[in-house]
Amino acid sequence: MKKLAILAGVAGLAVTTMLLASGARSADDAKLEQLKGQGFARVAIANEPPYTAVAADGKVSGAAPDVAREIFKRLGVNDIVASISEYGAMIPGLQAGRFDVVTAGLFMKPERCAAVAYSEPVLCDAEAMLVKKGNPKGFKSYEDVAKDSSATIGAPGGGTEEKLALNAGVPRDRVIVVPDGQSGLKMLQDGRIDAYSLPVLSINDLVKKANDPNLEVIAPVMGAPVYCDGAAFKKGDEALRDAYDVELAKLKKSGEFAKIIEPYGFSAAAAMSTTREKLCAAK
Repeated sequence: MKKLAILAGVAGLAVTTMLLASGARSADDAKLEQLKGQGFARVAIANEPPYTAVAADGKVSGAAPDVAREIFKRLGVNDIVASISEYGAMIPGLQAGRFDVVTAGLFMKPERCAAVAYSEPVLCDAEAMLVKKGNPKGFKSYEDVAKDSSATIGAPGGGTEEKLALNAGVPRDRVIVVPDGQSGLKMLQDGRIDAYSLPVLSINDLVKKANDPNLEVIAPVMGAPVYCDGAAFKKGDEALRDAYDVELAKLKKSGEFAKIIEPYGFSAAAAMSTTREKLCAAK
């Protein structure tokens, strides 16, 4: 009798576990159905071309939103609605439910991977610095900025470049938080900072639009790693992330992925050369 009771208890536990798992999956799957019902997904962007951009008429473009828009259409979600956010506010906003996904060049790092559910890689890039023509202070790395006691560097608040500069030993008071690319460009032109750091593609786009012969791009920054982003989903929305990954893989295999991102200057091959698992484990 005891044996039968034990077996019955084990069976009951197994059924309960299955029901709980099924319930979790149902709650998870409901997110996609919710987005289908409302007809759009709320995405966080940074308005940092060519990753993301907002035109004068409010139209959202850039490589990351264009990929997201296509994938969500394939998932039955007709459009995306974007909100501009500072990088440091994106993950808290996602966790608080203000966004459904972050599509903004938010590079994968172990600490971010612990906080959000990333898709497989979408856009990959390296770091760059914008300096005055001739690179008067001879910067090649963030460490070079740290060694020059008079040097200042601008970077987006909460972004990768700010952390790289601080980790290289640049004192907090010499790392100047800059709200956007145009502000960083103007601060450099006015001599208020000695360098402005962003990913290569973002710096190149900024320089192209500025058309200022007195500027010079240092790229890639020596010792700085190459990064890849992915669409970032809230923990608990893994079913939505997995559905996104399925369509992303199809885009990559068909060649449509390259057609979307390569006009912006990104490499499809770079995004296909690594995985979320590798990037999230990187030191």
